[in-house]
Amino acid sequence: MTKALVLYATITGNNEDIADIVTSTFEDHGVTAEMKDLSFADVSELNDVDICVVCPYTYDGGSLPDEGLDFFEDLATETFPNLVFAVAGAGDTQYGDEFALAVDKFATQLAQTGAKQGADNIKIDVTPNSDDVAALETMVAKLLSQVENHD
Repeated sequence: MTKALVLYATITGNNEDIADIVTSTFEDHGVTAEMKDLSFADVSELNDVDICVVCPYTYDGGSLPDEGLDFFEDLATETFPNLVFAVAGAGDTQYGDEFALAVDKFATQLAQTGAKQGADNIKIDVTPNSDDVAALETMVAKLLSQVENHD
């Protein structure tokens, strides 16, 4: 059975909402999915899942969330060639070029582990609307097709 880990970091609750949508969508597809706060995650958990979705926020000039720094840095020393991943996070377009930069940073770091990016990055302006929910559902479908093709 396919297993997914959905990690999130949030201040306002928006990324937890995104993670909840993603987790529910996986479960609707019969996937065993766990949703977890990034501050309690360990990179070794990625060895036990087929798919990982990270939902980070961007802070202070495009910085990564403090509670995700250890996880982010630990990724640099790991390899996950059998993992399929995606990154989706909320930001605020009022920050211009710094809008949701943590999404791109996590995607780059995960790709450097040898994991396969199974769907494009998703950047949501503040809170997920109906179009964003549809994009997240499509992301899950793409991830699942990548796992099926990977088996």
